[in-house]
Amino acid sequence: MGRIWAWREEAGGAFWAEARAVLEKNRVLAVPTETFYGLAVNPFREEALARLFALKARAPEKPVLVLVDGPERLAQVVREVPEVAARLMARFWPGPLTIIFPSLPQLPRRLTGGTGTIGVRQPRQGLTCRLITELGFPITGTSANRSDRPPLARAADVAREFGDEVDLILDAGPCPGGLPSTIVDVTSSPPRLVRPGAIVPMELAEIMPEMEPIPDERGAR
Repeated sequence: MGRIWAWREEAGGAFWAEARAVLEKNRVLAVPTETFYGLAVNPFREEALARLFALKARAPEKPVLVLVDGPERLAQVVREVPEVAARLMARFWPGPLTIIFPSLPQLPRRLTGGTGTIGVRQPRQGLTCRLITELGFPITGTSANRSDRPPLARAADVAREFGDEVDLILDAGPCPGGLPSTIVDVTSSPPRLVRPGAIVPMELAEIMPEMEPIPDERGAR
């Protein structure tokens, strides 16, 4: 079973070092976010991504989002930051908003799903952001669950679900759960809501009035 590391500030340096060692071996660790646990690997390593996809039984064409510790980290994965994205980040980051950006062309195909885009979020979880700062690069943040199973909010549940397929689990208490992150695509014109979630469309429209109109479900067929 994956090792659960109960966070203690005085042992933080040891955790950063162990997490780095896990990622350098192309292995998987689980980290808390403001919604659910995420599965983290080095997003620039093909072997690590292949392990992640096998672990989740994830379809190869489905892209994987990455977590950053702030907008400055975007340069490692993003080709450009549209003005509308800057507005969204200023209002909702850190927080449960995943923004789809134009990706750098050299990113692994598994990461982008061959779309030429990359989903990025700055989580409202200080320890996970500190880990990214210590590492010096983003980490994947796909939800800690097998495909078609619910995401997990507790370290013990992650350990039970994945056993020794996840090497290290950071336990900082249960994640809040609730709705998943909202996903917005700023590579299209107008920008569009890809997935409703913790940030409601009305809040988005206040910052992004040019957003593609959301269909009225009452009129859907």
